[in-house]
Amino acid sequence: MNSITQSPLPNLDQSVSAPLRIVGLGPGALADLTLAAWQALSTAPRILARTRRHPALEELGERIPIQICDDLYEQHSDFAAVYEAITERVLTLAREPGGVVYAVPGHPWVGEATTRLILEQAAAAGITVQVIGGLSFVEPVYAAVGVDMMDGGQVVDAMLLAQQHHPQVEAGLPLVVGQLYSAQVASDVKLTLMNAYPDEHPVTLVQAAGTAHQVIQTRPLLELDHGDDFDHLTSLYVPPLRYGSFTDLQEIVALLRAPDGCPWDQEQTLESLCKDLLGEVAEVLEAIDMEAGGQDNSPHIAEELGDLYSVATMMVQIATEEGRFKMADSIHEIVTKLIRRHPHIFGDTVVSSVDQLVQNWDAIKAAEKAAKGQTQVSPLDGVPAHLPALEKARKLQTKAAKAGLLDRDVLVQARPALNQLLGDAPAAEVLGELLWQLVALAHQHDLNAEDALRAYAVAFRQRYG
Repeated sequence: MNSITQSPLPNLDQSVSAPLRIVGLGPGALADLTLAAWQALSTAPRILARTRRHPALEELGERIPIQICDDLYEQHSDFAAVYEAITERVLTLAREPGGVVYAVPGHPWVGEATTRLILEQAAAAGITVQVIGGLSFVEPVYAAVGVDMMDGGQVVDAMLLAQQHHPQVEAGLPLVVGQLYSAQVASDVKLTLMNAYPDEHPVTLVQAAGTAHQVIQTRPLLELDHGDDFDHLTSLYVPPLRYGSFTDLQEIVALLRAPDGCPWDQEQTLESLCKDLLGEVAEVLEAIDMEAGGQDNSPHIAEELGDLYSVATMMVQIATEEGRFKMADSIHEIVTKLIRRHPHIFGDTVVSSVDQLVQNWDAIKAAEKAAKGQTQVSPLDGVPAHLPALEKARKLQTKAAKAGLLDRDVLVQARPALNQLLGDAPAAEVLGELLWQLVALAHQHDLNAEDALRAYAVAFRQRYG
């Protein structure tokens, strides 16, 4: 076990304490130690530090005997095993006469994985533990970038963020990412953040925050992982997006509905917004269709999707005001449903083909309905009545084919002339032209093609349902 040994500091407190004390060393400078931490270190018969890589230890090591755990990082291949080995070493020393002071960087409850592990195992072993706090890295980082934490500051561990596909943070609030210790971790964090923030969003690297060696660099998010100047004292500050958060939309909609808001928005109901919802969906589809010629229509699609989100958010706000449900209820329902319906991703189910996946999906949906007391009277159930007629017909045909009620090949052969018009491998444009001509034919006979197809779908459902 490695150690740093020199003459001890004078004792400042001879009071009886717990056999195991976890002490925060602060962000770096020895002057940032709290008085309680100083007293614990100065009176300890033995000190065990999680790592030598802390600026304060250089000064402390000149006067206090200190053992360190860096050798355990070299002996184990993953952090979980390292933390378990550190915990075992700490508890072993805690059982010796006089106990031990376990010193960790920053605050024991901020980014310190061993704290909880030690407390859990110490409780099981009947060992009393005292946690002595310290200044964490968080305050110096926010101070370095000139941001007040009370403005909604968030803190997340870089390793946790690196494992996510979308950052589980509020993009409209300040964010600090701690322990960005390598370029590889920075690269993974960058990819996660780019799922919510623009590529050119300015982010700031803060190294050795709060010490005499503090360095601050600002660069575009896209270039976050450029360079090799990452270490255990590197943090990342991500400034908030202005009006780029879903929460921003919820706040605006709630304001529009408030007593001092917009009269038009205040008058809306779930029923009155139904047409708006359908209209916005249609505009999204139209924006996507405009890309058929190969032209990128992304800004227009983004705008129309925003309009769709606006109507949906308004409907949830109305339900919230009426005490029916809140956004969290809707989000919870869809998240749990997606997890439940993808056991091959979130569970142990193994699928070997898309057909098997669809079968599992249908079985899960059936089980969900049964759990709610909803019995499926007909295999054609579950097709919304208000679907556009073409989509309704497609869904009914799909369900009927699965139930053995409809042979699509026979259906096509019943009108061989139509098949000849389309050819063996019809393009979407050819099909569109044929449907266009059918609409024209219906119009010539004073018929509404949409209504005619919808009526036939209803008759089909009654016949086979």
